[in-house]
Amino acid sequence: MKAKTLMIVGSSSSAGKSLLVTALCHYYAQCGVKVAPFKAQNMSNNAAVCPNGSEIGRAQAVQAIAAGLEPEVQMNPILIKPEADSRAQVILMGRAWQTLDARDYYPRKDELWRHVTESLDYLREKYELVIIEGAGSPAELNLQASDIVNMAVAKYAQSPTLLVGDIDRGGIFAQLLGTYWLLPEEEQNLIAGFIVNKFRGDITLFEDGIEILEERSSIPVLGMLPYIKNLYIPEEDAVSLETPSMISSSLSAAQIDIAIIHLPRIANFDDFDPLDAENGVSVRYVDSLKKFGEPDIVIIPGTKSTAQDWAWIRKMGLDRAIQNHAKKGGALVGICGGYQMLGESISDPLQVESSTLEIDGLNLLPIKTTFIAKKDTHQAAVKISNGKTWLKRLENQKLRGYEIHMGRTESKSHFLEIIERNGKKVSVIDGAISEDGKIWGCYIHGIFDNENFRHAWLTSLGWSETQAGKDDLFQESLSRLENSLEESLNMDLLEKIIWED
Repeated sequence: MKAKTLMIVGSSSSAGKSLLVTALCHYYAQCGVKVAPFKAQNMSNNAAVCPNGSEIGRAQAVQAIAAGLEPEVQMNPILIKPEADSRAQVILMGRAWQTLDARDYYPRKDELWRHVTESLDYLREKYELVIIEGAGSPAELNLQASDIVNMAVAKYAQSPTLLVGDIDRGGIFAQLLGTYWLLPEEEQNLIAGFIVNKFRGDITLFEDGIEILEERSSIPVLGMLPYIKNLYIPEEDAVSLETPSMISSSLSAAQIDIAIIHLPRIANFDDFDPLDAENGVSVRYVDSLKKFGEPDIVIIPGTKSTAQDWAWIRKMGLDRAIQNHAKKGGALVGICGGYQMLGESISDPLQVESSTLEIDGLNLLPIKTTFIAKKDTHQAAVKISNGKTWLKRLENQKLRGYEIHMGRTESKSHFLEIIERNGKKVSVIDGAISEDGKIWGCYIHGIFDNENFRHAWLTSLGWSETQAGKDDLFQESLSRLENSLEESLNMDLLEKIIWED
């Protein structure tokens, strides 16, 4: 028998769909239900790698982990990774497919829709319950004819659907009622409940609001989820970083101040969540000289387009700030695309990323990068090899992470050896480090998830390990999220919506 389904759509982007799906996956897994997440199409540069090397959205990988599963490519068959305002790389069934302008994407609906339905059917045969996540709003009238991610999926699965609104933004009645009223009758009939999300303060003050929503729509409100602070669960995309970053008034209390360059095409920024979770460490995102300040550490993160984001860094004058920081003995790290920028040069003979054949880097590490057509996507095991200064105490220790990159980099000062890719033994050198250990970079995303590595590095820069935060903030966050779900929603009504035909 095919699995039951529950679809979650939102009144807008960032209404809380991804977090709610994560919570529901964790809740039902804890109840002993074989549950899996699904999102037909995701637009994000925050990606993850499945055990077979397939690339999917980070949010769906996190939802799978919350459900106690290994991520599978069928959980997110289409991943769109923006490279420019109207151009993106399309990842289809986990592999780079085509780079398309927005206008060229929609005519391929029929081909893409086949992969969506086949993936959903696969999950429904394998599991008991599939929690389906929509994207943006289901009431984008100009896009409904080409929809392959919202109500088209709900109609295909004949799935009961919950509509989530973000009360923290304001206009909750327009969000929920307006979205509902704009849907065609066939799609309205699938809406089984409203959820008011991100409520701050006394929930009883909105009791009359619930009555209004229910009276105007005849749709039940399942409950109001509170705004939950300090959840260490990776965000779906970089929208969460778009609030202007300022130097915190509490910055002086931190032992270590980390400034992360907020690149326009920043990717996999959840790499730095473990640093943000440490007591005594301040993490902030900066996109101008004004916000740069005088950090202890500067990190250049991953990017979907190294060449374009490197041009942006120079345009903003941040290259000079980074070089001055390094000259004064400040710590500097580059991950993936940021690692490439730290080197002597970046060559692109096949014009994989741009029409520029070669650009100079920051020249702070003895590395040279060449872009090739093949994309590396691997879950990886690495060990410290040829470690200098603070890395000596970690020599031969094994670390876990993953790779998502296009370039190949020649290094004269490597400190990592990749010993396993997607479960197969290999021997590939990676990374580079300066003689004093202050400047380093590598291709390994998730390297800061390794506590031994993270603490050794921070300690070398003056941080006290006695200030360490909780060991497993992700699991602790999942528990808080699940508790909030049970306390705030009408779970009996939710059970009826899911399981009763």
